[in-house]
Amino acid sequence: MKRIAIVGAGNIGATIARMLADTGDYAVTLADARPAPLANEPRIRRVMTDAGDPADLAALMQGQFAVLSAAPYHLTAGIAAAAKAAGVHYLDLTEDVASTRVVKSLAEGARTAFIPQCGLAPGFISIVAADFARRFDTLHDLRLRVGALPTYPSNALNYNLTWSTDGVINEYCEPCEAIVDGVLRATSALEECEAFALDGVTYEAFNTSGGLGTLCETLAGKVRNLNYRTIRYPGHAAIMKMLLNDLRLRDRRGVLKDILEHALPATMQDVVIVFVTVSGLKGGRLVQETYANKIYAQERAGQMLSAIQITTASGACAVLDLLVQGRLPQAGLVRQEEIALADFLANRFGRVYAQDAAPGLELEAVA
Repeated sequence: MKRIAIVGAGNIGATIARMLADTGDYAVTLADARPAPLANEPRIRRVMTDAGDPADLAALMQGQFAVLSAAPYHLTAGIAAAAKAAGVHYLDLTEDVASTRVVKSLAEGARTAFIPQCGLAPGFISIVAADFARRFDTLHDLRLRVGALPTYPSNALNYNLTWSTDGVINEYCEPCEAIVDGVLRATSALEECEAFALDGVTYEAFNTSGGLGTLCETLAGKVRNLNYRTIRYPGHAAIMKMLLNDLRLRDRRGVLKDILEHALPATMQDVVIVFVTVSGLKGGRLVQETYANKIYAQERAGQMLSAIQITTASGACAVLDLLVQGRLPQAGLVRQEEIALADFLANRFGRVYAQDAAPGLELEAVA
């Protein structure tokens, strides 16, 4: 039985803890600065840990096989540093670009694996994109689109809180990466808004930070255009730009967080959309292939879980499982795009993506 510490007992951290404990293969410790939830889960050890205190983190790491950070992105660097000092494997869910740079630096010379950006986007989206890209002789364009949306939007933003508010604000404010005409460029969040339809529903998609993970670095010199955009219902980007730019709330993120959390109700009725389009040459022919998937909230083990909980937690658990099974490198930086899609989808946790794949798209591309 592998001992795993999870830092952060929010919706995602607590879900990961339950999923791992349910297998009987992991001894799970759930750590948070506040009394951790799951009082009715005797298989999960709960401890109070200040993730900003190196001494607290060092004590938490003792005897662990791995630590998984589900804490706010600004705590990522400290948790990763503690993992390296303790000699335990490290995984996280962050989409924050600056934090990931720190993790990559710590991974150099590490005797254990450092696997940042597990989950959905970055995470599963990078695994899919890399797998499809490898099918082409010459890669032209790679477009990644992901959204976690309310199934029943009912306000002007057409949005409900389904994810970390800090995380959403961060990805709406920080610079984005893209490859444009073969050149790596910084692009602005909330810009390059496009419209598209899927299954008869119209959406918009626009630049947000962090979703590409390390793909730009991995595919530099191999792809003409590579970009990532977040999917929302139409009109969302315009309102967020007004709040962030015209009202200058990008400089008062605490105020914006307070507004959103008091004005937008959370919902468990959500849908996660994953949409990847790749074009390039195969056997001298110009070909386009598409992966499309919708995953809805559902009940698991008697508990209702949102789609974002299911997809994010399952992604992290699948990567941990593959690490334990020896299917991933055991030391240094492990990028999401190094993970084989077939291995991920065959995994007991990753299978949630395969089971819910759109008809005819499970492991086969649509040309």
